[in-house]
Amino acid sequence: MFIDKVRIHVRGGNGGAGCMSFRREAHVPKGGPDGGDGGHGGNVVVQADASVSSLIEYRFKHHFKAERGTHGKGSRMHGATGEDLVLKVPVGTVVRVYFEDTRETGELIADLTHDGEAVTVARGGMGGRGNIHFVTSTRRAPAFAELGEPAQEGWIELEMKLMADAALVGMPSAGKSSLIAKMSAARPKVADYPFTTLVPNLGVATSGDLSFVVADIPGLIEGAHEGRGLGHEFLRHIERTALIVHVVDLTGDYEGRDPLEDYDIINRELALYAQELADRPRIVVANKIDVAGTDEACERLAERVRADSVAAAGGDEFAPSPIDPKLYRISALTGAGVDSLKAAIATKVHELREAARDAEAADVQYDHVWEHRREARERRFEVTREGDAFRVTGGQVERMVVQTDWENEEAVTFLQHRMKRLGVDDALRKAGALDGDEIRILGYSFEYESPEGHVDVYQELDL
Repeated sequence: MFIDKVRIHVRGGNGGAGCMSFRREAHVPKGGPDGGDGGHGGNVVVQADASVSSLIEYRFKHHFKAERGTHGKGSRMHGATGEDLVLKVPVGTVVRVYFEDTRETGELIADLTHDGEAVTVARGGMGGRGNIHFVTSTRRAPAFAELGEPAQEGWIELEMKLMADAALVGMPSAGKSSLIAKMSAARPKVADYPFTTLVPNLGVATSGDLSFVVADIPGLIEGAHEGRGLGHEFLRHIERTALIVHVVDLTGDYEGRDPLEDYDIINRELALYAQELADRPRIVVANKIDVAGTDEACERLAERVRADSVAAAGGDEFAPSPIDPKLYRISALTGAGVDSLKAAIATKVHELREAARDAEAADVQYDHVWEHRREARERRFEVTREGDAFRVTGGQVERMVVQTDWENEEAVTFLQHRMKRLGVDDALRKAGALDGDEIRILGYSFEYESPEGHVDVYQELDL
């Protein structure tokens, strides 16, 4: 089964709770705080692996969770960090945010095009700090600790796009499967009826000292750029290829189609799907020259290819053109002309890959970029009115509330100090909050107390 797009739910491990503890030793009646920190929760990481060829592993299992951190203990014993959960995907996998409620995809998280490249898609929660961290010159015996931070979670979409050097495109039954079988060791299903190929096939072809990966893309039809047939499902697999090999059936198949019209239809569908594909380097192949009566169609196609090559070069027949001016005439059935075609593809692919390597900038550090965006979003918060009350929303603010032990008065006072440091007090005052107004965060509520009327007992803390 060929699975190239899946949606999964990922969740990091929750952080362990910090410990509130005091030294209890013989002859030490008033031991200081010694509560250890909770362990950090594990992350969920998506990593490209060259040994993985499909997303079949995620076809039936959709929920993945990393290990949680363990709680801290007395005697400064810190909890263990949860183990990361690494999800292996094929090289060429695109990772995006996915909104399960609206069934829409969001921003790009990463495009994993190299073996070993990875991105963290759900970060584990930080472990809560033990009471050893909250000692000040005025607070010698803090009787509270932080709870563990809840982990990040959400839906993501994994989309695999083939990493091939050259892609064979054309109408159904143009002979693409027969050609890839002749050029490589791939053995796709071949038959004399359209839509024999329902999933892309990959093969490795060699010519002299050069080798390349070629993909047989299932036949396209008119309207493929709008999703007709399985247009979108197949066209996106062409996006990564360096070279497009356009295979044209000179016989027009059993429908008696005009080969030039087929040629125009495929070119139009590529351009309508993405202009970048229309400008991609291209080789045109005339297949089935072994069939009698195809000479005239072959000459007409050769003239069109030469004209398109000159037009793509800006009208200068001596200027470089993305379209090879030569029409490669082959028979995928008998093998006539296939060796020269392989040599041309191998040489062109080698040139394109070398040029891309020279022009390639430093690799994008997706994990750093995505984490920077995520942290910026987490730091933001918003104050809105809810009747006579005010609600504060925001990732960092909400996590601070969840980490607070609301049964412990000292812990609540410490939370108020952190809110002030974060700027929540100022935002509430600008929004019109007055002393005594109700403030709501998640499922908790408390009364607002302006900074002027509040003595901050934790002002000496260095956070």
